[in-house]
Amino acid sequence: MAKINLRPWREELRAEKQKQFVVMILGAAIIAGGLAFLWKSDMDSRIAYQESRNAYIETATKQLDEQIKEIEDLKRKRDELLARMKVIQDLQGKRPVIVRVFDELVRTLPDGLFYTELTKQNDLLSIVGMSESNSRIASLMRRFEESQWFTDPNLSNVASAENRRAGYSQFNLTVKQKTPEPEAEGEK
Repeated sequence: MAKINLRPWREELRAEKQKQFVVMILGAAIIAGGLAFLWKSDMDSRIAYQESRNAYIETATKQLDEQIKEIEDLKRKRDELLARMKVIQDLQGKRPVIVRVFDELVRTLPDGLFYTELTKQNDLLSIVGMSESNSRIASLMRRFEESQWFTDPNLSNVASAENRRAGYSQFNLTVKQKTPEPEAEGEK
């Protein structure tokens, strides 16, 4: 048999396959590097997009916070104005009341009796006066009870007024002021 040396052929085939393997490894590495670059670029663009959305949301939130603060300020100013308007309306509505109270004080005053001092705190009217007799004080209290503008007369003190006027008694009386209910139109 002839001796055939197959070694160089096998070595050449092995070298060729090794070259192909290296080329395939390099190709796979290049393809993997390209895919990694594409993936990283995609992730970077998604992150940048999300950051821009976050920045938009933050600016929108700041604008909404400013609008909420402005709305709260406007509500506070509105409430203050409404409170002022209510005070003004109450004052306007109660303006004729004091005139009516003084008119009613004169109407309830019997002859032989006069007031020396009037003091008002809230709805309580304190009266200091002089009377010729105790029956006139009782008459005054009855008139206060019958009045539409006053209620709950309370006599706290009756003393003779020797140093001021002979024959007169000084009295201290408190009475509550009330506002009468408006009459219905059909009841007139």
